[in-house]
Amino acid sequence: MTTTNASTTVLVTGATGFVGMHCIRELLGEGYRVRGTLRTVARGEGLRATLAKSVEVGDRLELVAADLMKDEGWDEAVRGCDHVLHVASPVPRTPPTHEDEIIVPAREGTLRVLRAASKAGVKRVVLTSSVAAVLYGHARDGSRVYDESDWSIVENGVAAYEKSKTLAERAAWDLVEALPEGERIELVTINPGLVLGPVLDEDYGTSGELVRKLLKRELPGCPDVGWAMVDVRDVASAHLAAMTTPEAAGKRFVCAIEHASMLDVAKILDRHFRDRGYRVPLRRVPGWLLRLVSIFDKTAKLAVPELGKRQDLSNARAREVLGWKPRGLEEMVVAMGESLIANGVV
Repeated sequence: MTTTNASTTVLVTGATGFVGMHCIRELLGEGYRVRGTLRTVARGEGLRATLAKSVEVGDRLELVAADLMKDEGWDEAVRGCDHVLHVASPVPRTPPTHEDEIIVPAREGTLRVLRAASKAGVKRVVLTSSVAAVLYGHARDGSRVYDESDWSIVENGVAAYEKSKTLAERAAWDLVEALPEGERIELVTINPGLVLGPVLDEDYGTSGELVRKLLKRELPGCPDVGWAMVDVRDVASAHLAAMTTPEAAGKRFVCAIEHASMLDVAKILDRHFRDRGYRVPLRRVPGWLLRLVSIFDKTAKLAVPELGKRQDLSNARAREVLGWKPRGLEEMVVAMGESLIANGVV
């Protein structure tokens, strides 16, 4: 633990989320004081107990109630904080009835946090965006590699979640740019791919669905879908580096490794968990079968637009500016599988 950080308070929004929880664990491990936001503080004791399994919590974690859709609570939440990690954003397990169910809280919640941070004199805000704000609406046929200079084109039939992340991040940059000189805050965005790695409790979030479905054999096989993936521990370390690295101010950072297919993930799970009785589906199946399954399985429906698409991204900026060294696919997949089993999810 680094004692020099003990006088620095960092606000983390979405404290019980997959990424938020790992960010808090990383901050506490580095000696920071942390204030975490939840929609209701009722989940606070469970969060403390979960974190205490792997890091010393003590009196350095304060939990407060704040809702992305309400103004109340945000001024108090940011008061006295040196930095803000704005991680909270809706991540659906099923497609929404209307896109505004996701877009409005993502965009308006981001603006609420930024305005409160500016008013409180916060030095820097690190916003958790996504590769969803980088490469959607583009060809994604393997002909080019995307980076932080690229933005998703929301007019090109982009789904609600990808649209929400793009509009929220663009709104954040616009707001910071428009602030008067005396109220200007530094903004950095972290743009992760599909987040795998160890879950800390039984709430595995949307990110855990891929590994959970394969281990539970809920799919007949592996259709032609894939993602640029990243370990949650590496997402958390990128947030801390983005918070403390002077050169990171005003920059976006893609945090994902090379594109991998669902079949790649299935083969890793099969190698590591077959002897423990898990029959992971390894056959390739046509896209129409995923479409058929998606009629009954709304989570599978989220993957249908990914059929035949690639996520080819460069993480060179994160490596060069943040000194980021991500884990490989095998390590993050096995860690997620082991933690889902340990927490009784599968």
